[in-house]
Amino acid sequence: MSGVGKTVCVTGASGYIASWLVKLLLAKGYTVKASVRDPNDPKKTEHLLSLDGAKERLHIFKANLLEEGSFDSPVDGCEGVFHTASPFYHAVTDPQAELIDPALKGTLNVLRSCAKASSVKRVVVTSSVAAVSYNRKPRTPDVVVDDTWFSDPELCKEMKMWYVLSKTLAEEAAWKFVKEKGIDMVTINPAMVIGPLLQPTLNTSAEGILNLINGAQTFPNATFGWVNVKDVANAHILAYEVPSASGRYVLVERVAHFSQVVKALHELYPTLHLPEKCADDKPYVPTYQVSKEKANGLGINFIPLEESLKETVESLKEKGFFSS
Repeated sequence: MSGVGKTVCVTGASGYIASWLVKLLLAKGYTVKASVRDPNDPKKTEHLLSLDGAKERLHIFKANLLEEGSFDSPVDGCEGVFHTASPFYHAVTDPQAELIDPALKGTLNVLRSCAKASSVKRVVVTSSVAAVSYNRKPRTPDVVVDDTWFSDPELCKEMKMWYVLSKTLAEEAAWKFVKEKGIDMVTINPAMVIGPLLQPTLNTSAEGILNLINGAQTFPNATFGWVNVKDVANAHILAYEVPSASGRYVLVERVAHFSQVVKALHELYPTLHLPEKCADDKPYVPTYQVSKEKANGLGINFIPLEESLKETVESLKEKGFFSS
């Protein structure tokens, strides 16, 4: 499907996933209204303005998640809205102000702007596997996580998983709001997103790989789902363009423990100095399965983890974050 003659909005456009989304939308002929917090910061806009088609069809707007009504202008006149803006980092001192408010209030702020704009046909919200898989059910090798799972906010609070809580509360509130307002919304729930970086700054998920190749002595005792940023951006567009798309799409190419990621990196780059031991002596956190059925049905054929890792490392080198 071609986007020629159609206008869409991407919030938080300078982010890792959003930058790829803007790139792919422009390539399909869409006109993109992109919101960033500070349009005067070249780190937020330069890489977007240099994309093919940007000169003709990219319009940058200033908007802030916590500023009521600041998305009215970027959303106005758009047929599709992609809401990707939400902070993702681990070191927080005030989880409410740094993560929960921007995710929860920000999502509702954007959705209120969508409710005002009669042009909007569908909203695609970037949620996370964080809003899916943290409940009290066990995650073991024979368990299959799918889009019917919802994370439990009480468990998140008990475990002090503030990022997970922020995404869970934001998605819950979004579903409630769109039901009341009759807005057609689809959510994309990716796991740990890796692959090439378009933006000049280091994002949290790529940093996880950088730490492994940059002389870390140990790897974390953690198991994550992994997915390529290009698949995630593509899934957003398919979720908007495919009329039958609905509900939530969990995106995971593979679930792998960090020990398996290190092994894959070692096979790709035998000369890299990689950590050989785990950060603790506990049994490895088990892997589990994530259903690909719904994502495949949307048209996603996942890029293999090994390829994603290679693209991440090459991109980190190219951007000067790492010199081998």
